[in-house]
Amino acid sequence: MNPIPEDFEMRPMTLDDLPQVYRIELDSFTLPWPFNSYVYELTGSHVSRCFVAATKDTGDRKKILGMIVIYLIEDEAHVATFAVHKDYRRNGIGWRLLLHSLRETCREGATHAMLEVRAGNLSAIDLYKKFSFVQVGIRKNYYVDNHEDALLMDMNELTLDNLSAIEARFLASGIDQAGGGSHDAC
Repeated sequence: MNPIPEDFEMRPMTLDDLPQVYRIELDSFTLPWPFNSYVYELTGSHVSRCFVAATKDTGDRKKILGMIVIYLIEDEAHVATFAVHKDYRRNGIGWRLLLHSLRETCREGATHAMLEVRAGNLSAIDLYKKFSFVQVGIRKNYYVDNHEDALLMDMNELTLDNLSAIEARFLASGIDQAGGGSHDAC
């Protein structure tokens, strides 16, 4: 695990980010999205909200540390995919990226959030619980690679005040847990 860079930011994902975003995808998931899915999310989807945690460097020195895609459908923010670069996991990038993206969708009108997570992805489940997600269902045999169940999790009260309280708890506790893997392991 590398230390968290001092010069990173949360920002919208761009097409220029996709080679590094896709490397994170391939390193993180046994069922990766196709590269063209990311192109579509950025250029063709009206519901996709795509963000990255990235260093502030430019050009070849820029490094993508994490990525997330959220679908904003009416008042629901649905976490479609979320992962942190393998060298930067468990140091705070994941919770910061999730927090940023939920704030942005909340500002656009989301009042609750949903996601699916592998039943065996305990680190991601733990992160989501710290965000007040609760299990509301099970999708049996959801993942086709090994027929693992997906837990359906919901965050009922997505408000800016609640997100600020979650951030304060993370900062006060010193928890630096990256996370991810709504569709697979982080």
